[in-house]
Amino acid sequence: MTHFSRLDYTIFGGYLALSAFVGIVAGGKGKSLSDYFLADRGMNRWVVAMTILASLFSGISYLAGPAEVYKNGLGFTLVIVSFFIATPVTAVWLLPKYYNSRYFTAYHYFQDRFSLSVRLLASGLFILRASLWLGAAIYAPALALKAVTGLPLSFTILSTGLISTLYTMKGGMKAVIWTDIMQLAVLFGGQLIIMLVAAGKVDGGFAGVWEAARMGGKLDFSFSLDPHVRITVWAALIGGTFLNLVQMATDQVSVQRYLTAGSLREAQRSLWIKLWIFLPVFLVFYGTGLVLYAFYQQHGDPLAAGLVSGPDQILPHFVVTQLPAGLPGLLIAAIFAASMSTISAGVNSLTSATLCDFYQTLSKSELPSEAAQVRRARWWTLFYGLLVTAFAFVFANFDKTLLESVNTIIGIVGGPMLGLFLLGMFTKRATSRGAIIGCVCGLLTSLSVTLGNTGISFLWFTMIGTLVTMGVGLLTSIEAPAK
Repeated sequence: MTHFSRLDYTIFGGYLALSAFVGIVAGGKGKSLSDYFLADRGMNRWVVAMTILASLFSGISYLAGPAEVYKNGLGFTLVIVSFFIATPVTAVWLLPKYYNSRYFTAYHYFQDRFSLSVRLLASGLFILRASLWLGAAIYAPALALKAVTGLPLSFTILSTGLISTLYTMKGGMKAVIWTDIMQLAVLFGGQLIIMLVAAGKVDGGFAGVWEAARMGGKLDFSFSLDPHVRITVWAALIGGTFLNLVQMATDQVSVQRYLTAGSLREAQRSLWIKLWIFLPVFLVFYGTGLVLYAFYQQHGDPLAAGLVSGPDQILPHFVVTQLPAGLPGLLIAAIFAASMSTISAGVNSLTSATLCDFYQTLSKSELPSEAAQVRRARWWTLFYGLLVTAFAFVFANFDKTLLESVNTIIGIVGGPMLGLFLLGMFTKRATSRGAIIGCVCGLLTSLSVTLGNTGISFLWFTMIGTLVTMGVGLLTSIEAPAK
């Protein structure tokens, strides 16, 4: 039986209140657009590195990472290698174009390179993808809390979405950054505690964990060239590179964090710092899945026994049944609060894309004062907070794991988006017309592959969309090359 004591509820509530308090106080007044969206471009490399890292580890990561290894083994962890490709591409080639042009959004680049139409298309695709992705980010902790505390799914979804939206309305990007850092520390520390406690209860300790994983086939890797195999070495390395480029190089949630740095050099250094901090965090998050697998091989698998309904509930089940009173409250609150941090960053980025890419460019009258635009931004923040909260209820009907669902969303829309960026930055022939046609074809192809029951692994979706967008974009660029 699971247990969640009064002490756990008290710590849980107190931690969430502290998170909201930090977000409100750290955010300040946010009187200008630069302050509200980019924290006045005043953050140092270490702060930017931490907030970039936090954007990669959310409540989804907390649940989905260990669940993936528990159920399917270490195959997916090879995507870590792809970060050593995506990081230099982003830092050396893409980031200077964003930062030196003093953009507010990544998609402003397309207006300078192609046309306003391409900018609006790219920003619209981001808004679609991020809205769906944030719905999953709300659903993840709600699922965990329902499994271990019995709280209704609707209550936890609504409270997650609304609390994070309200403090983001007040504090903007500064609230996002400082809550990010607090949540990251608690998430990593909590995951480390879980790993050590579980390993201590496995016969033979970490050696016993390794042996159990070997016997259970969790250390096996597939070198198959068949794209229908769910996870292979090639899918993780090649497909993972395209996935990470989408998140690091084209996603406004990430790019907006880079632009908060005090200089281009600080922004570039933050990416390298993030990469090296990322390695131990990644290993702990996914290594926990192996440790939990070994523990439950010796103490009875709750998934087989029907004590949990899916692998994404394995970790919270361990937390509330095996950890002493107090720790479950703190760690479940950390999952909840990390997702709040992710949501706050997402709705802030959705608002910046809407205000800067659509409102400012399409407005036919003179723009109001910055103070008036900040007020407008706060209303858009509220709108997107409510929208992604509604999307969270849609995810309750998905039968895929969290990891697969989230990466599928990234792949469908992110592939064509990455194709657009690569067309613009690495080819001179591509035109606005070609970019639009290529992007539409890439999106339709991604949807066909995903929804057409082709059986192709979700790790290939992004690459397929990218290559189709680039190929069709170049073939249809029949006008004079861009100068």
